[in-house]
Amino acid sequence: MHTSEQAPFGAGVARRGNEPPAAVSVHGWRYHHIGIPTGVPRPGEYYLERFKMYVSGFETSPCGIEWMRFESGSPVHPLIKSVPHIAFEVDDLKAALQGKQILTEPNSPSKGVLVAMILDSGAPVELLQFRREVDS
Repeated sequence: MHTSEQAPFGAGVARRGNEPPAAVSVHGWRYHHIGIPTGVPRPGEYYLERFKMYVSGFETSPCGIEWMRFESGSPVHPLIKSVPHIAFEVDDLKAALQGKQILTEPNSPSKGVLVAMILDSGAPVELLQFRREVDS
């Protein structure tokens, strides 16, 4: 886990209610989904063996809501298993992680995607970088 002597990114900068957070307005991150932990099985969930968890809803939710249900012994950080997280797409994951407290080191849960989880204001935040295929 990385720690930083710096204040959290955007910390101490007040914003008005009509202004987007610094993650969007300063860093250019783009909303991707919200992950919500649950203990209740949901229709259409599928199992991610590596993480000992079930996920559902993401593919069909117009707002990007993803439900996450964890098995006993899941290696996922306890905070991620208990607190909803917001996820942002970033262009450069390595750069986005600079100076952040990392909960989950960068990894590739599926082809073409890199993810990591950071801590912001006591809540988990997921950062995703997608490898874009170039059309020939």
